Amino acid sequence: MAKPVHSMIRVRDEARSCDYYARAFGLEVADRFAFDTFALVYLRDPASPFELELTVNFDRSDPYEIGDGYGHLAVVVDDVDAEHARFAREGLPATPVKDFQHQGRTLARFFFATDPDGYKIEVIQKGGRFG
Repeated sequence: MAKPVHSMIRVRDEARSCDYYARAFGLEVADRFAFDTFALVYLRDPASPFELELTVNFDRSDPYEIGDGYGHLAVVVDDVDAEHARFAREGLPATPVKDFQHQGRTLARFFFATDPDGYKIEVIQKGGRFG
């Protein structure tokens, strides 16, 4: 059986991205590999084996085009309202909290955060399907 281990995104500014993911989601640098023209930076929450790989191409100055195929990453939190308030205090971009319902039943409560390169991260209330 396959086990997901990481997801990769391309970023322009390593320090800015590492700072964002540390402040927004508590992700820490688990590994960093520098090559002549690029670096791979693996971020991880100490409680999870899943990693976010940041690929930093040193010669890139223009923003990446995220395109219409990319959706989002998702994380779960114990208290989405408290997390949303923390994002506001930190000045981190976030949409309003949404109560997503299906047939009158809440499927999820969430908001979307946006990282410095424009990637969307869904922040979901822990519980139910996202237990």
